[in-house]
Amino acid sequence: MELSREKYAADLSSIREAQVRINSFIHRTPVLTSESLNAISGRRLFFKCECFQKGGAFKFRGACNAVFSLGDDQAAKGVVTHSSGNHAAALSLAAKLRGIPAYIVVPKNAPKCKVENVIRYGGQVIWSEATMQSREITATKVLKETGAILVHPYNDERIISGQGTMALELFEQAPQLDAIIVPISGGGLISGVALAAKSINPSIRVFAAEPKGANDAAQSKAAGRIVTLPETNTIADGLRAFLGELTWPIVRDFVDDIITVDDMEIIEAMRLCYEVLKVAVEPSGCIGLAAVLSDSFRNNHAWKDHNQIGIILSGGNVDLGVVWDSLRK
Repeated sequence: MELSREKYAADLSSIREAQVRINSFIHRTPVLTSESLNAISGRRLFFKCECFQKGGAFKFRGACNAVFSLGDDQAAKGVVTHSSGNHAAALSLAAKLRGIPAYIVVPKNAPKCKVENVIRYGGQVIWSEATMQSREITATKVLKETGAILVHPYNDERIISGQGTMALELFEQAPQLDAIIVPISGGGLISGVALAAKSINPSIRVFAAEPKGANDAAQSKAAGRIVTLPETNTIADGLRAFLGELTWPIVRDFVDDIITVDDMEIIEAMRLCYEVLKVAVEPSGCIGLAAVLSDSFRNNHAWKDHNQIGIILSGGNVDLGVVWDSLRK
């Protein structure tokens, strides 16, 4: 299948261009391994630690590419987005580095630690109700008032290309991979990773990991069209968005399978990241490990020969205040 820009929102050349553009701003994040986790999973696992990225998540790659793609006249009025967390912080930081304003529409139920990151990086917080409709209406109002440029959290070719730079790094660090497991929400991350991965190694398998309480991507894949849910219910607050018109065709054509896991499996994977890998990973970020340990993946005969697996630990912004409060009680 041809990976052309005419058909998809990004391609290998746009991802390589993004890498050149953002290289001096981002961290080249490490890849960790663990013999203990290899033994538990029965495979060799390579953890790409985007929890160590600036802003604490992979989102800085896409945000940085979007902000530094803008011409000076465009950039002068700033950027605006609506986000419950990591994209908001990432865009705030990228805008700060460029010296332009960032207007961030944040739903009232966003994790406190992620809102604090936005403020820390100089983003201007504008509150909305928790619904996607309220977020979008509020963002449109800010756009009209400021003339700023909208940078969507995932449905944006600049974002997709920026996120894909992670796969370029991962292949340099672990060229032997025969599969990659990536968290899926709006699809910006997995779109960039899948396009880069399949361009470099067409035989590699790309799996999405998704919470059962927000399994719209799995339903979309099964239906052959974008499916949205009336509500989502999962501990993985970063995985509650739905696929967009730019990300869906890439997910449809290049993601080999979607593995769904429940919240208890996510919590167990989070515990293993802390106790065995010694890395703080948020629920959304450790879902790839939950997927590779799940019965549905272990027992799937089609994937039994995939033994060198890259797992994206996509973010480490854990609201520890919740943990401390529960301990005090």
